[in-house]
Amino acid sequence: MNKIERRLALAPMMDWTDRHCRFLHRQLTSRALLYTEMVVADAVIQGARERLLGFDAGEHPVALQLGGSDPRKLAEAARIGEAFGYDEINLNVGCPSDRVQSGTFGACLMKVPDLVADCVAAMKAAVAIPVTVKCRIGVDEQDPEPALDALADGVFEAGADALWVHARKAWLEGLSPKENRDIPPLDYGRVYRLKARKQNEFIGINGGIQSIEEARTHLDHVDGAMLGRAAYHTPGILAGVDAAFYGVKSDAFDFGALIDAMADYAAHHIEQGGRLGHVTRHMVGLFHGLPGARRYRQILSTDATRPGAGPDVLKTAFAAVEFGGAAAEAA
Repeated sequence: MNKIERRLALAPMMDWTDRHCRFLHRQLTSRALLYTEMVVADAVIQGARERLLGFDAGEHPVALQLGGSDPRKLAEAARIGEAFGYDEINLNVGCPSDRVQSGTFGACLMKVPDLVADCVAAMKAAVAIPVTVKCRIGVDEQDPEPALDALADGVFEAGADALWVHARKAWLEGLSPKENRDIPPLDYGRVYRLKARKQNEFIGINGGIQSIEEARTHLDHVDGAMLGRAAYHTPGILAGVDAAFYGVKSDAFDFGALIDAMADYAAHHIEQGGRLGHVTRHMVGLFHGLPGARRYRQILSTDATRPGAGPDVLKTAFAAVEFGGAAAEAA
């Protein structure tokens, strides 16, 4: 039985949701499901696995997102991911980048739902943990009604445990990956209709969700909501997730303890040969809207990126934030 809670998840985002980002997010919410950046199946099989797949034990529950279109390779990569300790394997059927298109995977797989189903079936046969899919509502000139239905029908028949839908099309010609996150219009109603048709399957929604409150409204229509850029750029909002989505009652969030945890984590990363900036680049928006946030950002953007910078820089930046002030500083 699939026991992973998916009421609120944090989206896989290339170049953003690395292990340091996920560790930060886990300090803010103990329950949300975290996702890795997409990792290509070939890289998992042939590359430096610890660098690509390694994660902190505190990140659980955490899912590995794979990219690929070869069922055999995806099955092997899924087995490797399971052995690393991931709680779920997710197949990317939504990324619109040129790099992904050239490898015949990502959003362009919306055009070949039978192949996607074959990939899911192969991964399901290879691992005991859940296998899920993240897709768009369609690509290019596809009609989202039959396109999304065909994809959903195929992956669930193949045994998929959940389907996350980014509620907008991907335009593979004429728009950049960045533009694909904003220009194609959102169509939440299309995802709601899919859920109404697939009442016994998990359907989650993603795309353009700006707040915890907005995410909760989607749960009137679907099973889960996935935050992306809002969680990355203003991670402080995640401090309210456990109470809002999982009924966890707690006192005011202890941001001082969070900074201590991140400083200890950064010190260990530096001891292993890393740099402070690898960790702090994900923390710049943490205190968005609070007095002193601008100074905090300045310190992280300058001092934390200097060669030899240590975790003391993080604590200096934190000291600039005023938690008791009434007026919010302009972001």
